[in-house]
Amino acid sequence: MLLKVDPHPDYPPEEGCYIRGNDRSPVVVCIILKWDQDKVPPEIEALVRAGAESGAALSGTLQTENIGLEKIVCNVVANPNIRYFILGGPESEGHLTGDAVKALLANGVDEKGHILGTDSPHPYLYNIPPELIERFRKQVNLVDLQFQGDPGLIRQAVWSCYQEEPVDFRGQTLYDTGAYPEPALSGKITWKVMQPWGEPTSDAERAAQKRAFELMDLIRKRKKKEPGE
Repeated sequence: MLLKVDPHPDYPPEEGCYIRGNDRSPVVVCIILKWDQDKVPPEIEALVRAGAESGAALSGTLQTENIGLEKIVCNVVANPNIRYFILGGPESEGHLTGDAVKALLANGVDEKGHILGTDSPHPYLYNIPPELIERFRKQVNLVDLQFQGDPGLIRQAVWSCYQEEPVDFRGQTLYDTGAYPEPALSGKITWKVMQPWGEPTSDAERAAQKRAFELMDLIRKRKKKEPGE
């Protein structure tokens, strides 16, 4: 009998544009979004609904390659039953979010939280600890359906992840392997960096930023000493 466990009491810890389904499901469905939330086209909504209706634990959209992705990591590691990450939808030209997701799962991050091997412009996961990122990478396997706009394909993928015996899905062997054999992790975004694209990305930039902060601090101290202040 497959091992299933209760998610963390805080599950899902992060809010977002998703539908919560079966907590014992082995799969989450993530549809890349390149439009504003108030302009989501019907075909994208159909993909999200297909994931939810066919039994995904969570099915929703992802727009950004940094804070949005951090939220997904937090929600997935809070539920060890989730073992597959179905990626669908188009690419977001401004963010290359799908590329960042695939690179994260394949390569991880460096010591500064930068996703390795992606062309995404701002792939920085500054607001969650490295242990959550590594757990996410170990816990889930990618099912890549990006650029495939068929809700039926999403349903078939979710169904395949539910099977007790291995099945072939587009050349990938899928089945429910049971819960990840370690306890659920609790984690939320700490909001250390709300605009990761504004953070320095090299030692030279960090040194320049430090000098700028020191100069601003010096100016503030001088102003306090001025008469009449």
